[in-house]
Amino acid sequence: MLAAAVIRPFGLPEATVAVPAAGLVLATGALPLDHAREEAELLGPVVGFLAAVLVLAKLCDDEGLFQACGAWLARTSRGRPQRLLAADFLLASVITAVLSLDATVVLLTPVVFATVARLGARPKPHVYACAHLSNTASLLLPVSNLTNLLAFTASGLSFTRFALLMGPAWAVAIAAEYLVFRRFFAADLARDAVEPAETGDDPVEVPVFALATVACTLAGFVVTSALGVEPAWAAFAGALVLAVRALARGHTTPWTVVRATSLPFLAFVLALGIVVRAVVDNGLSDVLGHLVPDSASLPALLGVAVLAAVLANLINNLPAVLVLLPPAAAAGPGPLLAVLLGVNIGPNLTYAGSLATLLWRRIVHQHDHDVRLGEFTRLGLITVPAALLPAVAALWASLQVFGT
Repeated sequence: MLAAAVIRPFGLPEATVAVPAAGLVLATGALPLDHAREEAELLGPVVGFLAAVLVLAKLCDDEGLFQACGAWLARTSRGRPQRLLAADFLLASVITAVLSLDATVVLLTPVVFATVARLGARPKPHVYACAHLSNTASLLLPVSNLTNLLAFTASGLSFTRFALLMGPAWAVAIAAEYLVFRRFFAADLARDAVEPAETGDDPVEVPVFALATVACTLAGFVVTSALGVEPAWAAFAGALVLAVRALARGHTTPWTVVRATSLPFLAFVLALGIVVRAVVDNGLSDVLGHLVPDSASLPALLGVAVLAAVLANLINNLPAVLVLLPPAAAAGPGPLLAVLLGVNIGPNLTYAGSLATLLWRRIVHQHDHDVRLGEFTRLGLITVPAALLPAVAALWASLQVFGT
């Protein structure tokens, strides 16, 4: 399944192999129907949220939100690549946290390409930033990443408590990534791009309605969590508001909205969950149960995070969190959040570490930009430990101060 998701033979969607594989697991009895039903009930709200937030991000793009982001990047950079990189980090971190990592990969990456072309800057550091921050910057909120949603469901934490505990780790991980990028891409960032006067001051209308909808949706996540309601309903409400507005104004069609949900990918997520549950039930849980510490000490949290990072690069971060979820949840919120540090920061080491990175790679190739495996790996070998170690320390400190 993972090989097909990486290679995508003949351009076929990930579900082409995943759905038959899940059917085979059920047909052979490797996973009882009751367990499959439990897994589907666990993943159902997560998949529903993912569909809603994909629609929300696409409609925000149609409203001109990401075009306005590109204009802000060009204006803020003042023709200086170093300032542009800082602006990239800030914007990508916020978009990833609020609209999920898919928005950063699918919608922001093309905007960054257009912006660096407009400024005459070298694209490599800015485009790589989108890939890395789509993973690292997804630590902050339960809704920032599919892995977060899965862990959030099992953690027993509220939306605000989750953000409070992960906030310091999110901040220090992003700061560490930025420092590494400044050093690693020093040659690309040394040359100024165009003069500030040449960047143009074309006015771009700020999509106030889209921004207000996103803000209300984010507030809805907090409210639904306090009421014990799935955050998918808040995401659905935000997407519905923008969809009704766009349909009424003739800016989109019902079929376009349906396509934005990426139904084949949703089917892949469900099928993957069923197959991973079969692997866990048939012995892997016993092995991992001995590897995951049952304490929230700093060495224990570091061990869990490293284990999760290694597993994410071996089998992809989504299966990794599904595999580690039961033993980590039994150990408490601390180890569970440490798993998220590993599966969200660790995938920056390899292409196959996360589905977001695979999608980013396809988008980069569509823009005729070369991504070298050796360079990507060298950058990951520096950024992953540089971000993961202080992030674990920050999480441990948060647990000491705020508790769970």
